[in-house]
Amino acid sequence: MRQLVLCFLLIAIVSAGTIPPWMNVKDTPAQRAKELLARMNLDEKLGLVHGYGGPYVGNVNANDRLKIPALHLEDGPQGVADGVNLVTAWPSALTVVATWDGDLVNQYGAAMGREQRLKGTNVMLGPMINIARVPFGGRNFESYGEDPFLAAALVKYSVTGIQSQGVIGCAKHFVDNNQEYHRTSVSANIDERTQYEIYFPAFKAAVDAGVGSIMCSYNRVNDVYACENNETLNVGLKQRMGFQGWVMSDWGATHSSAKAANAGLDQQMPDASFFGAPLTQAVNNGQVSKARVDDMALRILTPMFAVGLFDNPQTGNLSVDVRSTEHTLLARKLATVSTVLLKNDNNLLPITSSVTKIAVLGDDGHDHPTATGGGSGHVNAPYIVTPLDGIKNRAGSRATVSYANSADANKAAQLAKEADIAIVFVATSSSEGSDRSTLGLGTTQDNLVKAVAAAQPNTVVVIHHPGAVTMPWLSSVRSVLAAWLPGQEDGNAIAAVLFGDSNPSAKLPLSFPTSDDTTPVSTQAQYPGINDEGSYSEKLLVGYRWYDAKNEEPLFPFGHGLSYTTFDYSNFKVTGSLSSGATVTFDLKNSGKVAGAEVAQLYLGFPSSAGEPPKQLKGFSKVSLNPGQTQTVSIPLTSAEGSIWDATNHRWQLASGTFDIYVGSSSRDIRLKGTVSS
Repeated sequence: MRQLVLCFLLIAIVSAGTIPPWMNVKDTPAQRAKELLARMNLDEKLGLVHGYGGPYVGNVNANDRLKIPALHLEDGPQGVADGVNLVTAWPSALTVVATWDGDLVNQYGAAMGREQRLKGTNVMLGPMINIARVPFGGRNFESYGEDPFLAAALVKYSVTGIQSQGVIGCAKHFVDNNQEYHRTSVSANIDERTQYEIYFPAFKAAVDAGVGSIMCSYNRVNDVYACENNETLNVGLKQRMGFQGWVMSDWGATHSSAKAANAGLDQQMPDASFFGAPLTQAVNNGQVSKARVDDMALRILTPMFAVGLFDNPQTGNLSVDVRSTEHTLLARKLATVSTVLLKNDNNLLPITSSVTKIAVLGDDGHDHPTATGGGSGHVNAPYIVTPLDGIKNRAGSRATVSYANSADANKAAQLAKEADIAIVFVATSSSEGSDRSTLGLGTTQDNLVKAVAAAQPNTVVVIHHPGAVTMPWLSSVRSVLAAWLPGQEDGNAIAAVLFGDSNPSAKLPLSFPTSDDTTPVSTQAQYPGINDEGSYSEKLLVGYRWYDAKNEEPLFPFGHGLSYTTFDYSNFKVTGSLSSGATVTFDLKNSGKVAGAEVAQLYLGFPSSAGEPPKQLKGFSKVSLNPGQTQTVSIPLTSAEGSIWDATNHRWQLASGTFDIYVGSSSRDIRLKGTVSS
């Protein structure tokens, strides 16, 4: 079909004259973009660098003379958003990141990209890859977690998935947009080493994956707005990372014309208040060079050629129904395999055939299911399968399923007492524009759990949540499942885990604190900042790095996640060095009775002279094993994994000395240890 459309396009062009040189598909996207740029006048170039009115959240008008397609920009990182209907409500990005599975992240990106394309979108505003520095962050559910290595390892799969569908990805928000509180005014005051080691790596991975666009953020960085910050945009992103695509502003995040353009902003969204007539004037009076305008236009055109916008014209629109059985099944699979088994005392789960009475309790279980987050990441769900419906459908005639909401804890407790097992559903959500005021679930839900647990020893708690949560009742319940924000297939997904149709293999992509006050950013100066000045004084001690360095015990550590089976680690070996390339091998055995998958994690402890946190994730491998099966796992290590940022010479430098290697099931469950030299 695409070849036919291209054929008709070329026929139309030929009928009007010769084929334009920029339509030669044998040339590279960069060559074609330069050919087209050479035929554009100044007004046409400037016409690419700002937004217009239109049906999408962002719009750039087509150029009819040169047949340059219009740009249609649309949220978001969890599916087609902004109130658009007839779409799939996918699990949130953080939910899928909990799989630690690049192939699934790629499928997720490709499926979202396909729906965007069918809706007429050609620039998808995602993935969102800001590090979850602040546990209260309102947009953590859109993120790739607290660890730069994990985020970098997975985001490349997202980018390639999205762009495989002929849609340009937009990695956001560059950079240090780690809180929603005062996000348009707060300054992230950060040192260069921390910037490059913690907050830049995910963006560098997106750049390396060929992402076409990057969105700069609302906040200030070291007192300079991110969308007019020469140090982050020109120096960090374009020069040192080698980004060849375009930088667009977040909506309303542009604050100047000449200053922003010269600092590296290539496109203002969603309007022309600074990059329309004011920028034209700045070019005419010499404040912005015509060479810079060429650079801006070229950076926009090149990704358009790269993903095929010229060669495969889109025909979709926002009213098209883009749902499919394939996507429904994928949404269910992603929600299922993202569920983290946090606790399972005495193997209460999975539910066995001996259970004939099940009590489903809590508003989140049926009356008010929490499946999505808010803001530009919110997707209008065509339906939500509630946990109650999912459990009833799965139980069939083998068990009686009863329900009570959160209104009366005593009633819920009585129902629980009469059942063989009680499953309490509790939830909290968050949204763009504000941070969470607490990591707690609220008195009503906490009291519900406590009342049910007192009445029924076989109590399971399922939490739907946008990030970390606290659990004052943890010791009184036998099993806990972290189900995140699972999207439309909520109930079917959790039922599959509860009944053992799916063996949990997901791992936490961020740490769970014991309380609101025990976090890496527990001072006011760090978060939310004082007089809009936010101090990144924790430096490299983000997430689990802080817990390790301070010998603090988290409620649940980064990388944690149990299974219905068990895994043994043995035969640890290290060959080579970091400078020449090292390989860590070990045997992983499924020592339990059911098939399952384990995410084996490798952490490096740097030489003390390097001044790094106690240990850092530098490798992982997800392995599926049948009962009794053993597989040798191999994880490579290079100089990149052992390098630190030299802020004096502005480059990566391999630390010198002996590194400790830790291999295990989480950042705190270390099974094997060894060393490797630089």
